[in-house]
Amino acid sequence: MGEKAEWRIFAISGIILVGVTFTDISPEGPWDDSTFTSGALGLLGMILLYLAWFRVTFEKAGVVPTLDLWKDPESSSKVVMTTGIVILGIAYAIGRIDFFPEPAGLVMSLVGLLITTNGLYVWLSTAGPLSTEEE
Repeated sequence: MGEKAEWRIFAISGIILVGVTFTDISPEGPWDDSTFTSGALGLLGMILLYLAWFRVTFEKAGVVPTLDLWKDPESSSKVVMTTGIVILGIAYAIGRIDFFPEPAGLVMSLVGLLITTNGLYVWLSTAGPLSTEEE
């Protein structure tokens, strides 16, 4: 068996970059728009957080959470979908509050949609109409 994949550097870097999304400290960059820079840094941070999550959850380096990696995909998929919907609700609230920079709600919406889509895919493949098991 191999060692567990290192995830801490990805997580710390991702938290910092996503945190920048919720502030107005981003430089304007060559495109003269600090909100674009903030959104781009937030997306990069989300990618790093996803990689950290994958490494913690499945104890290996990778990107795609195939069904064979899940311990109990049928029940886990419902938790994942619920989490995604909650994040979408939070994103909606963040998008309506003037306290947060403009791209914050968009970045959170992207995360919520990706999580919800992943959970829906797993549910469809294990308990839904795409399931190969016959009852």
